[in-house]
Amino acid sequence: MQAFVYQALSQRVVFGFGTLATIGDELGALGLSRALVLSTPQQRASAEALAAQLGSKAVGVYPDAAMHTPTDVTEKAMVVVGQLKADCVVSLGGGSTTGLGKAIAFRTDLPQIVIPTSYAGSEATPILGETENGAKVTKRDPRILPEVIVYDVDLTMTLPAAMTVTSGMNAIAHSVEALYTQDRNPIISMLAQQGIEALVRALPAIRANGDDREARSDALFGAWACGTCLGAVGMALHHKICHVLGGSFDLPHAEVHTVILPHATAYNERAVPDLLAPVARSLGAASAGGGLWDFAQGLDAPLTLAGIGMRESDLDRAADIACANPYWNPQPIVRDEIRQLLDDAYFGRRPGR
Repeated sequence: MQAFVYQALSQRVVFGFGTLATIGDELGALGLSRALVLSTPQQRASAEALAAQLGSKAVGVYPDAAMHTPTDVTEKAMVVVGQLKADCVVSLGGGSTTGLGKAIAFRTDLPQIVIPTSYAGSEATPILGETENGAKVTKRDPRILPEVIVYDVDLTMTLPAAMTVTSGMNAIAHSVEALYTQDRNPIISMLAQQGIEALVRALPAIRANGDDREARSDALFGAWACGTCLGAVGMALHHKICHVLGGSFDLPHAEVHTVILPHATAYNERAVPDLLAPVARSLGAASAGGGLWDFAQGLDAPLTLAGIGMRESDLDRAADIACANPYWNPQPIVRDEIRQLLDDAYFGRRPGR
């Protein structure tokens, strides 16, 4: 058995169907009574309905959460927090809304309750990625970790197929990287494998039938497991590249993870094939990188950076930024090789082909 250090995170998780009805009780258990409900503009109606459900325990709705957590949006939300004298935030939505809640908590230490409606997994981590002046910066702090997550599978039943796939691939990326990161440990590695297997089982079933309640439940559990892995250990090449492409080039978060994952995995598979072997086994594939590409293709997921808005003329700059302050990685970071990785991802070449 390898020597390891494992730091458990303190967080309450409520999981099931119909659990949205328990939010008032969760606020009461924390002694909170002035909740500001957060959402994106697209989910404003749902946030307003939740605020109505909470009655006097909600002081308002802030519906302007945005992708990549821009600091200017956070500052506007902070004004509303102060004006309404909120004593907590309730984040209803995907990674964008969760990110805003975390950004507020980082600045104020207000308690958070998160109600995920996608498979982003950010709710399970003490990590915040904020974008300012075209750069995405990550922070890790105990204040960032939400106190309570309420998973209501019912809220994911209408998640469109395309968003289900990319959100699920984003979650898988958290666990894949947890298997080989510098501070990996056997506890998180077991959870990572369980999360990957749950999503590999669930995503094709949901793609075939979005009303499959068991598959939706498996996917949401997998998202929690993968997010917990991301929160417990560090990040490496995959997340570094995705942060660059999202923060500096404003590409969509889950789609970037979906496109980059097979290529970053194949890059590191050269150094740690044994650590990535569980991924290949879960996919029934000869290799982890190629297997992830085939899995994504079978789900009709995006496979090219070109298809999600990247310009070929920006690939050199992306490679430079990714290599300027790299995260620890098992395979050495070589600028020309990273540029080739981005080229393969831009054109959608299968790793190992």
